[in-house]
Amino acid sequence: MSTNIPVITLNDGLDIPAIGLGTYSLNGFSGVESIKSGIEEGYRLIDSAFNYENEGAVGRAVREASVPREQLRICSKLPGRHHESDKALRTIEESLLRTGLDYFDLYIIHWPNPKQGKYVEAWQALIEARKRGYVRSIGVSNFLPEHLDRIVAETGAAPSLNQVELHPYFDQAVQREANAKYGIVTESWSPLGRGKGEGVLEDSGVQAIAAAHGKTPTQVILRWHTQLGAVPIPKAGSREHQRENLDLFDFKLTNEQMKTISAFSKDNKRLWDQDPAEYEEF
Repeated sequence: MSTNIPVITLNDGLDIPAIGLGTYSLNGFSGVESIKSGIEEGYRLIDSAFNYENEGAVGRAVREASVPREQLRICSKLPGRHHESDKALRTIEESLLRTGLDYFDLYIIHWPNPKQGKYVEAWQALIEARKRGYVRSIGVSNFLPEHLDRIVAETGAAPSLNQVELHPYFDQAVQREANAKYGIVTESWSPLGRGKGEGVLEDSGVQAIAAAHGKTPTQVILRWHTQLGAVPIPKAGSREHQRENLDLFDFKLTNEQMKTISAFSKDNKRLWDQDPAEYEEF
């Protein structure tokens, strides 16, 4: 791990850094270069998904980067259309073939798809994939408390991580508490709250906090995540933004500053209209 990035230990013993690189829309040869530059700048946790159609780019970046494979934490996700056990295992195998890697450090269910009702079967497939050595650690994404309760009750195995929409407009306090009950680390997608024209980074209060610390509003918001105990995975294609996003751990927000940022949060303030109780991912 990069020496200045704190390490978090998951409930199954795998260690991950306190911030990762989101790769949604980093595709093709340009995606390879962006992901590779992220690794070179210090990212060690790389988030991908079968449905992002960039597992090949991630794998090539990993092979071409100067960082040893064992220092990296590579994650991908199971799509909703492949929740049946046999399909799930074949999909994980295909994900490995696409990346050219021997194993994933993390593999997670992308969405619960509750109307389809097969997420327990998908979870059992991930447990089997871990036994087979395909993955080191298994988790979920966008799982609500009732989904977590069900998979733990029916399998006895708790996810190591739950990746959810989390940003100042939607701080996921209830969900974070449900995750903590099982020792599940909360990971934040869309951590800067960009969507539907919202603009927390332009807020005068956030900018004042940034000025007080000699940091950017982006760095302040990402630091808010880490002090909540969540792991943000912002997407950043350029070296400039990659460096900015990593420069978080030489300052600390006060309790009052944390409250100022958390005050943006409102119930049901998702920015992407993807409520896991209803949303069905293909």
